[in-house]
Amino acid sequence: MTDAILQVRGLQKYFGGLAAVDDVSLEVRVGEVHAVIGPNGAGKTTLIDMLSGDLAPTAGSIVYRGSDISRLAPERRARLGIGRSYQKINIFTGFSALENCRIAAQARAPRPLHWLRDALSYGDVLRQAHRALEAVNLTARADEIALALSHGEQRQLEIAMCLATAPQLLLFDEPLAGIGAEESLKMIELIRQIAATHAVLLVEHDMDAVFQLARMLTVMVNGKVLATGAPVEIRANREVQGAYLGNLDTTL
Repeated sequence: MTDAILQVRGLQKYFGGLAAVDDVSLEVRVGEVHAVIGPNGAGKTTLIDMLSGDLAPTAGSIVYRGSDISRLAPERRARLGIGRSYQKINIFTGFSALENCRIAAQARAPRPLHWLRDALSYGDVLRQAHRALEAVNLTARADEIALALSHGEQRQLEIAMCLATAPQLLLFDEPLAGIGAEESLKMIELIRQIAATHAVLLVEHDMDAVFQLARMLTVMVNGKVLATGAPVEIRANREVQGAYLGNLDTTL
């Protein structure tokens, strides 16, 4: 087993007297999908918000590639190689798919782009944007305005924007939300392909997708970790069945 690229230890987030996340620890490795599941209000998105830097933790540590990043701003984490998608699609709807990826790729440029120079003249940035679109099978849609893409394609584009920043760790917050069955199958295969060369932390309510993709699962309830383990262990866990999975067939 490879060393963890992300190590979370005792992470807490309090809003006043409410513990949205309470003493959460987990690890994520390159080449695997680590899924975080649980009912609504379990603290899953709050956890991702802290990992991406959108929220500062109350206590605990976030160690990425051996360095504590618990207090780094989101843009600094992005430059270190952490990409993140959101529950609500976060793209520039008035720009083309390629322009969305180009803007994302600029975030990893070693120095600011010159404001008087044609953005399309930055070959490295443009090539990175094209590679990102190719990775999510949107090359043929590169010149389409993002608003004209289907909901599933907009989800793919958001992931392409993450990939354009050359991440090593990807935080996916419900990437299958709101998309149909056919597009869900495409998204599952896309995440599987990405996970072959990246570390992926996935929050998702589609349990069929989760158990197809995840090598490790962490179950959260009321801000706390109820269980962590391989899919077969989570399916067989009576506490998890009672709190979240219900009567899920443990033979699947």
